[in-house]
Amino acid sequence: MSIGIILMGLLIGFLVGLTGVGGAALLTPVLILLGISPSIAVGTDLVYNSITKLFGSFQHWRQKTINLTLVKYLAIGSIPSAICAVGILHLFDSFFHNQEEVIKHALGYVLILVALTTLIKTFAKGQIEENSLQKKPLHEKRGLTIGIGVILGFIVGLTSIGSGSLFALAMLYLYRMSPSELVGTDIAHAFLLVTAAGFMHAGIGNVDYVLVMNLLMGSIPGVLIGSNLSSKFPAKPLRTIMAIIILISGVKLI
Repeated sequence: MSIGIILMGLLIGFLVGLTGVGGAALLTPVLILLGISPSIAVGTDLVYNSITKLFGSFQHWRQKTINLTLVKYLAIGSIPSAICAVGILHLFDSFFHNQEEVIKHALGYVLILVALTTLIKTFAKGQIEENSLQKKPLHEKRGLTIGIGVILGFIVGLTSIGSGSLFALAMLYLYRMSPSELVGTDIAHAFLLVTAAGFMHAGIGNVDYVLVMNLLMGSIPGVLIGSNLSSKFPAKPLRTIMAIIILISGVKLI
């Protein structure tokens, strides 16, 4: 048991509950900056995320706030793509021995993308006008949805980041859903995606299970505390600060 890691999990869980900013975008760069190898940080974060998203998915399933058809289309593209990303990483390590550098630089660019995405969601929320794609029925957007899954799933498999933030932004702009359904669908799909990618990383030895348990011991109570206090703090300034921190972390990793 590591008190330092538990406290870090507590802090990250608290910030996630307080701001709604994705935990992977906070946790993975922090682990790397603490000296943990990028491959272990990514694999560990995926397994940790799988466990946390399992509980969220179950809750939304009970509330009937998951669009199962959209989850299916996204998963058709994202899961094979994430598995391919992990396989390519393993090949890079076998032939070029530069897996850690590839992950580190990819993480930096994706963190910058996630930071910008967070800022867009923060300041554009409630101002997004209905567009022609939102008006189309889901079956007419099947190819587009699978394509989005392929692109973003590859990013998640490579970096562990984006299963929530990037997919949520895509759903916000392209599909007509209530806020609760958007969140539920996002979490349910993210659970399937990070679980598949986590299994792949576990298979090649990129998961520190003791680290996962220590993080969970801190983050679960942290999320509960942060969620309970979220209504008492202004959301926009907090999310903006978190986005800036993520942006700085991304720049440092490039």
